[in-house]
Amino acid sequence: MGLKKLSAALALSVSLFAAGAARATDIEVTHWWTSGGEAAAVAEFAKAVDASGDHWVDGAIAGSGDVARPIIISRILGGNPMGATQLNPGHDADELIKAGLMTDLTEIATAGKWNDILRPKTQLAGCTVDGKIYCVPVNLHSAQWMWTNRKVFTDAGIEPPKSIADLIADAPKLKEKGIQPLALAQGWAVRLLVNDLIIAFAGVDNYVKVMKDRDAALAAGPEFTKVFQQIGDARSLVDTKAITKQWNEAVGLVISGKAGANIMGDWAGGEFQVAKMVAGKDYDCLPGLGLAPALDTGGDVFFFPLNKDPAVHAAQLKMAQTLLTPEVQVAFNLKKGSLPMRPDVDLSAANDCMKKGLEILDHSKVTLPSDRQMLDGDSLTQIGDLLTDFFSKPDMKPADVQAKFAEIIKNAPKM
Repeated sequence: MGLKKLSAALALSVSLFAAGAARATDIEVTHWWTSGGEAAAVAEFAKAVDASGDHWVDGAIAGSGDVARPIIISRILGGNPMGATQLNPGHDADELIKAGLMTDLTEIATAGKWNDILRPKTQLAGCTVDGKIYCVPVNLHSAQWMWTNRKVFTDAGIEPPKSIADLIADAPKLKEKGIQPLALAQGWAVRLLVNDLIIAFAGVDNYVKVMKDRDAALAAGPEFTKVFQQIGDARSLVDTKAITKQWNEAVGLVISGKAGANIMGDWAGGEFQVAKMVAGKDYDCLPGLGLAPALDTGGDVFFFPLNKDPAVHAAQLKMAQTLLTPEVQVAFNLKKGSLPMRPDVDLSAANDCMKKGLEILDHSKVTLPSDRQMLDGDSLTQIGDLLTDFFSKPDMKPADVQAKFAEIIKNAPKM
């Protein structure tokens, strides 16, 4: 190639690079993934968006979803929307969609055959309003897990528990060793714990009858009286002075050996991975608390607030498609501890806990909606406050808590 031709080629490549760089668009993404495992997972999404030619601008909000959701919704309503935001399946964005503030993703969802490739169907259904799709389901999370540190039990001369019943039975021996039997975080983590105990002790059908069908009579009746008595027994496992502020701090107590177990969603698995612990060797993950293996259809979804800038709009649609590519689904969910939304991915690197979750999802009918898909946010907050008081105040009687719980269910609006 002659010098003139080489110079021309170089000039063309430079101009093309500059044009490509100019097309890159910043997308501010709000989310509440700030723990070690969550940060490792969300970095995979950021990497994929950047590789697509746009730029992920991280807008992490410290704290839980209960802290982040009002901030996210307030910004959108106030006319200062982000490019994309994490929310949960359920009713978080109903009013925003009705107000015309969320981007309609139906066209790309149809072109990408989301309805055919994503499972379970409930996740995409939760993104659908009046036949239109407004969000991208990126994972399936389940809350019904008990996490235990094997070394804690073996060092105490105890066989690692295979269920919550074993943990209750072995609690005195752990306490003698100065170890908390069950680590617990405040707020929504208490509600999660009690939801799991209701499912384990009363069964999935009764749980759904109460939470979804608003069967207040069942909630107030003798069957749930037994359940709340068992919940009272579980309360004795918790050191009320050691209840942590954040869920990952409670998981950290198990990882460090200061507590024997924690009841938390499958996202806790990401924390064990960051700690270089191996499932089935260093720690155990027991679906359904070892009593009633089940998966709720919780998880995470991404919405894209309406944006009049054509470049941002195009970047939003590209990001929505990117999050569901097989490679990105695998990279994200392996680190998040959740299950991928599509079954046509390579999960050869899945750990013991993910395999257990996949077994239930693909070969069992024991799935149920998450509490956010069944109850409104205000009712969930009331239940969370009630149960937090119950676990932090040993003098509260299970019968009194049951009565107040049944009253909240009775007054909860139909969704």
